[in-house]
Amino acid sequence: MPVIPEVPTPLVEVRVQAWRDPGVPDVVLVGQTRCAQSSANDQLILGPGADEIGVDEQWLARYRVRATAGSTQVVPQTTAWPDHGWLVGTGAGNMRDWRVAGAALVRATSAAGQLAQRLVQVHLPLGTTAHQAASLALGCVVGSHRYRVTSGGSRIAGSAGGGQIAGSAGGAPQSMTTVALIATPGDGLGPLAEAVARAQLLGRATGLARDLANTPSGHKDPAWLADTAAHLAATVPGLRATVRDEHWLAEHGFGGVLAVGGGSARPPRLLELAWHPSDVSPEMSPEMSPDVNAAEHLVLVGKGITFDTGGISIKPAENMHLMRTDMSGGAAVIATLLAVGQLALPLRVTGLVPCAENHVSGSAFRPSDVVRHVGGTTTEVTNTDAEGRLVLADALAYAVRTLAPTTLVDVATLTGAMKVSLGLRTGGLFATEPELAERIQAAGETAGEAWWPMPLIDDHAHGVRSDIADLRQCPPGPGGITAALFLREFTAGLPWAHLDIAGPARAEQSYDEVNAGGTGFATRTLIELACSFTG
Repeated sequence: MPVIPEVPTPLVEVRVQAWRDPGVPDVVLVGQTRCAQSSANDQLILGPGADEIGVDEQWLARYRVRATAGSTQVVPQTTAWPDHGWLVGTGAGNMRDWRVAGAALVRATSAAGQLAQRLVQVHLPLGTTAHQAASLALGCVVGSHRYRVTSGGSRIAGSAGGGQIAGSAGGAPQSMTTVALIATPGDGLGPLAEAVARAQLLGRATGLARDLANTPSGHKDPAWLADTAAHLAATVPGLRATVRDEHWLAEHGFGGVLAVGGGSARPPRLLELAWHPSDVSPEMSPEMSPDVNAAEHLVLVGKGITFDTGGISIKPAENMHLMRTDMSGGAAVIATLLAVGQLALPLRVTGLVPCAENHVSGSAFRPSDVVRHVGGTTTEVTNTDAEGRLVLADALAYAVRTLAPTTLVDVATLTGAMKVSLGLRTGGLFATEPELAERIQAAGETAGEAWWPMPLIDDHAHGVRSDIADLRQCPPGPGGITAALFLREFTAGLPWAHLDIAGPARAEQSYDEVNAGGTGFATRTLIELACSFTG
């Protein structure tokens, strides 16, 4: 029997250590300065440890060492370096370059198999900032992520490190256990260590979202997704998980979720994750702690389609295998709520993930059906492969009616049109309030995730109206925009943003700190967004 990894899978642990006779490093970082006259004259900057291994300018020229971010080069045993060590390029030293360097470091050493099961020392250059160290650590953590289903045998256990989103995994290849960032005391070890610890939490949240997205859909049905999230939430004090089944959904009018999930033998679920700071301890109440933002309730809604055949409007076979990741929005919301609880943010945050499998059978819903959503709004179905907006509509309407949100954000792999518009590395951002759009863009920039603002063009709003129902599921016009206009109908005029991650949620090959498969995109942005409401 194949071994399905438990989630989260083990990731590298990164820690900061003081510079106390650190000895010969395993990795030397190589940066560059750009000369104004010619890029050919770029000067290499060797980080600490070069002298110990006998690397100088002649050696660099001989082996044609590059400092491009993410470049890696093994140092032969003919030098003073014991075994084999590595030079890793940090480029010009911006935050992206440091993330890429961290990912390249763990990929190269893991592939070589030489640094397995040992402490790997990386000497930080003098003056390394907390932001740079955090970016390097983030790259190490997410770059170490691997998800593999093996042929069986023993299960490989590993620590998630630091008590953050902890768990064990089976069938996942294990590389190095710890990366030690060696820093001089003058660089301020406290701020460096704090920044690295936070980066690890962000990286592990990203890894969890990737795990959930990559889990094969033969194993990952709606019940598994919701129950797995609830099990993980139980490890975080104060984070409450509630899972509702198909009977509850029918009683409360979730016609969209039930229609989408009706073609599968595996019924739908609704997952609700709730973080209330005052539930953790009385001293976190607004009266006792002025830091608690009692006025704000952020509600995040993530699409949780555990597999999408397209239903009766069936998809082409060519890329259908990617549809195991069609719940990437839901995975991002789950990972975000776990991180919010671990950070103990003084902010009320709720996550909703409508989980369903869009399948083909005699009980599948049809084009021309009319579904009734939470609250009574009806929608004419025109394409069963546009199922995501139907389940999101129910969850948004439920949030408005029962949770009293002050800000609504939904995230989904929603439209192929967004992939055409923005490609595979940038998310589409629709928002009803400019301030909210700016807040999300700023969160994405901090997190290392790119978002592009898209318009909610009211000239297309009339197309959302149906002749036989209140709304039409797939209005004519630009697909990404009209999908957002449809969802806006369920937000009751609240500050709302829709994040379409159809492109960047999946990767066919590795790049930067992203590995092939589910990417965990949007997770870090949502965490940073929640943090932005806490001052």
